[in-house]
Parts: sequence; structure tokens; C-alpha cells
Amino acid sequence: MSILNVENVHTYYGNIHALKGISIKIDKGEIVTLIGGNGAGKTTTLRTISGLLKPREGSVSLDGQDLLKFKAHEIVYKGISMVPEGRGIFARLSVTENLEMGAYSRTSKQELQQNMERVFTLFPRLKERRTQVAGTLSGGEQQMLATGRALMANPTILLMDEPSMGLAPVLVELIFDTIQQINKTGTTILLVEQNALMALSIAHRGYVLQTGEIVISDTAENLKNNPTVQKAYLGME
Repeated sequence: MSILNVENVHTYYGNIHALKGISIKIDKGEIVTLIGGNGAGKTTTLRTISGLLKPREGSVSLDGQDLLKFKAHEIVYKGISMVPEGRGIFARLSVTENLEMGAYSRTSKQELQQNMERVFTLFPRLKERRTQVAGTLSGGEQQMLATGRALMANPTILLMDEPSMGLAPVLVELIFDTIQQINKTGTTILLVEQNALMALSIAHRGYVLQTGEIVISDTAENLKNNPTVQKAYLGME
């Protein structure tokens, strides 16, 4: 049973037709990845699902509920959080204050504290730096903070946009290990990642986007072994 359904979505930037009728289904508990080159429409897909962009055609639903009638901040209440490309942390606020900003949809102090503890368990480094100003954290720590902030809303589905961008290889492995941990605790994940091989190594399924259209959809294992995908996105000849 699909928890998230994106059906025949057409999204525009002015007159630019960015998404040309894409359809995506995600089942509860999956990690699904979107791969493709720059300008393929990966980030636009996430922004459409999260409500930051409204499609001209098509539908987006979560557990059968139409999301297009809601604003972006309301969609967080429905169960979708996003870790944006470039992290988007509040640089002048402390680590704890950043995390609290992610919990605006939580009304219970007990829930907030439980979510905070969950984040600190996933990212012990954030607990060590909880009073530190976020802008002084390293790139890897800022990525942890952006992920933790999104988790503070206790989402059903976590959207992640380029979590490994700009990170050292050792930190990339840590981030991907953490994505798997988050998934094992029950959070469904839709992952956009330039490092296609890493993304496919942890995903259950994947979609390949090309100029706003889905050109291949398959299991992650089959995509890794697909000669077209290998040549275009995995750096294999």
C-alpha cells in the first residue's frame, strides 16, 4: 500500500516546464531515491511534494489525503519534513534553538523532549554542541543539524535533498549510515542525491529523472546493474 502518491504532476517555473507528468509511489518504510543530472527535476519534485511549489496539473497525496490544498507549513503537520539542499540552518541560533524551530508542529513538551533525545541519540555530536551557535559548526555537523531539525517534527516521510553535498568522504559514510538508522526506526525516506552509487546502495527502489520526466523506475539493485544507469550516473563504462 503506497503511503505517498505523486500522479501525473506538471510543475512550472514561470513558463519553464520543469516536471512533465511524473508519477511516483512510495510505500511505508521504504527508502526511495531520485537520481539524475543537474536540472533533471529532482529538487523540483521534493519542493512540489513539500508544498513549496504548486503543480499546474496532477495530484500529490499522503495516506489518501490530497496535499495540494495545504500550504507548505501545513504539510509538515500532515507528516512530511524536508532537509533542504544547502542545509538552511539558522546560523545565529544555537543548536538547541535550531532543533526547537523544527518542532513548531509539536504541541506537547513531552513529545518535544522525546524528539530532542532521539536526535541527540542519532547525533551525539549535536548533544555535545547543543549550546553552540549553529553557524560555527563544521559542514558535517550542520548537515546533522539540518537532518535533526527535520526529524523534530516526527515526520512520516522525510525528504532529503543532497545530504552529502560538500562533505568529506568519511562524513558521507556517516550521513548515509544515519539515513539507514532513521529508516529502521520507521521513517519513510525520499532521497535526492548526486552520489548515485551511495544512494542506490541504501535505497530499496529508485527513479531516474531526465529533463523533468521519469525515464527508468526499478529496484535499487537493478538500477545499479543497468548499463544505461551505470554509464550515465555511476561513472562506469
